[in-house]
Amino acid sequence: MGPLNGVKVVELQGIGPGPFCGMMLADMGAEVIRVDRSSSVGRRAATADILARGRRSVAVDLKNPDGVEATLKLIEGADILIEGFRPGVMERLGLGPDVCLARNERLIYGRMTGWGQNGQMAPVAGHDINYIALSGALHAIGSAGDNPVPPLNLVGDFGGGGMLLAFGIVAALHERSNSGKGQVIDAAMTDGSAILMNAIFGIMNRGGWSDNRGTNLLDGGSHFYNTYETKDGKWVSVGSIEPQFYALLLEKSGLGASGELPDQMSREGWPGMKDSLAAIFRSKTRDEWDEIMLGTDICYAPVLSFDEARAHPHNAERKTFLEQDGIHQAGPAPRFSRTEVELPASCGAPGAETRSILKEAGFKEADIEALSDSGAVIQA
Repeated sequence: MGPLNGVKVVELQGIGPGPFCGMMLADMGAEVIRVDRSSSVGRRAATADILARGRRSVAVDLKNPDGVEATLKLIEGADILIEGFRPGVMERLGLGPDVCLARNERLIYGRMTGWGQNGQMAPVAGHDINYIALSGALHAIGSAGDNPVPPLNLVGDFGGGGMLLAFGIVAALHERSNSGKGQVIDAAMTDGSAILMNAIFGIMNRGGWSDNRGTNLLDGGSHFYNTYETKDGKWVSVGSIEPQFYALLLEKSGLGASGELPDQMSREGWPGMKDSLAAIFRSKTRDEWDEIMLGTDICYAPVLSFDEARAHPHNAERKTFLEQDGIHQAGPAPRFSRTEVELPASCGAPGAETRSILKEAGFKEADIEALSDSGAVIQA
């Protein structure tokens, strides 16, 4: 059983960072009940929806007052609520923080948005790429002289979104153990992606980072922290920042034998050194470079595809990737020495557990029938 065993979560159906947060909590052993839209009933179980693993589903019509009341009843018995609507939507549904905390003063009310609950952009639609654009994070990613490149949706939706909310929830749970009271968490992806940039902001404040992307130590500007194509069209990564690791890179690549070289940290020498290393790495296949560099302190690794990553011996030994119901996925992380975590079950069909969830929440059979008859809830 994971470290969050016994914690009860109600998650309102959403996309992206909210479900990611719910997955993180479910992975750690929390009981997560997802309130699906009644219109979702009839869809197949989404076993391929990895972010939805570990959930049981109750299907509710939140436009029906009886459906709202049923949801509030579930919230009364929960430790945590997760919602990812635009600001004001939960209030209009009758499920705003004031209402929910009046029914359950110990509730941790987690709100996941892109722009935050206030600010001039708060009511506007957006996606990960927009949120990290506003925080400055997107500006920093890309090649010199080229357009900014979105790093998938890892920085806003997940690192600066769902993970931020999960951290806030656990912090609020700890505080509740002292105060006995819940509170509202305003997790915004603009804030989250900004705080992920604090290390870079620190370097910038010291004069060590240029606002011109692709010209800096960690953004592809340097030759010793970069990726290189190999003879067979594959790629390798090097991150030889420290002098002793850099010396090993020069030795193993053969570049160190080519005569006098510019100082490692001389930015004027970086472009030429990149060209030299690029030519060297193109002279051998990726497997050949693995034989030379992998396992040394160069700070080297092959750039693997998704399929290759699953099969790599290191990942296989750690069981980083698991398979369940024919779906390959990354397993729960981090690892715990006592409260070991396990891969939760795949997601079931929307509304598959409606009746059992309501019964566990204290609804009588007659009440469940009445809710079903009115369309407030649906059993798949």
